[in-house]
Amino acid sequence: MKKLIILAVAALTMAACGNKQETKNNENMKQELTLTQEWDKVFPLSDKVNHRKVTFETQYGLTLAADLYTPKDANGKLPAIAVSGPFGAVKEQCSGLYAMRMAERGFVTLAFDPSYTGESSGEPRRTASPDINTEDFMAAVDFLSKLENVDPERIGIIGICGWGGIALNAAAADPRIKATVASTMYDMTRISGNGYYDNDNNEEARHAAREAMGKQRLADPMAMAGGVIDPLPDEVPQFVKDYHAYYKTPRGYHKRSGNSSARRLTPTHVSSTTSTRSVPPSS
Repeated sequence: MKKLIILAVAALTMAACGNKQETKNNENMKQELTLTQEWDKVFPLSDKVNHRKVTFETQYGLTLAADLYTPKDANGKLPAIAVSGPFGAVKEQCSGLYAMRMAERGFVTLAFDPSYTGESSGEPRRTASPDINTEDFMAAVDFLSKLENVDPERIGIIGICGWGGIALNAAAADPRIKATVASTMYDMTRISGNGYYDNDNNEEARHAAREAMGKQRLADPMAMAGGVIDPLPDEVPQFVKDYHAYYKTPRGYHKRSGNSSARRLTPTHVSSTTSTRSVPPSS
């Protein structure tokens, strides 16, 4: 009997320690972010929507910053959409504009900064990881599902440019996502391996690109974080000129956007490994 009592006390003690550890882990996941409260988007706020800053946690222990848009005078539970992208951009740019326009059309929308980006947490900054970024979308669905004015059975996602593939990945893994839009103009994986227009679709070019990235790790790893080519050479495709015309001009420039503030001197290949700091210039 005495042994049974001792075993019971030990079990209760272990359970209590486990609960304390779980609580501590949950608290550690919640990081305090310093969020800009004034309106600093590259587009004006619509008079048809309400807006507020929010944060939410991912299962990787990162805290993401987001803008929540709701249609004015809407009642009941509404469909919702999470929006993110392009790679290297922030929610103050086109993802926020997409979200606001969809809110004008009756959706509750969430435009968020991905992990390691903008006002969200994570070091080193501007890291891109398919696994972590897929979780970003799934965590956004978690957040929307818990809102009182959202119908959790009617949640969709929009991935812009480089985030189109991330959106498809999240939708394949998460059955709660009922609709998916990938607003993407080309296959990033193909570009990573073959270059623009398949111009580098040969073993020699791919090997040279890997060698260049290996040397860059020793010379200046931060330069691998990508950005839009600046200054803009004369001989580049029109869509590269379009990136520059958005991210590097008052039309779309934002100081927290890597595509706006980072300076890439020449085009480079993008690694398609699980975790890379090479954010594509094509975002």
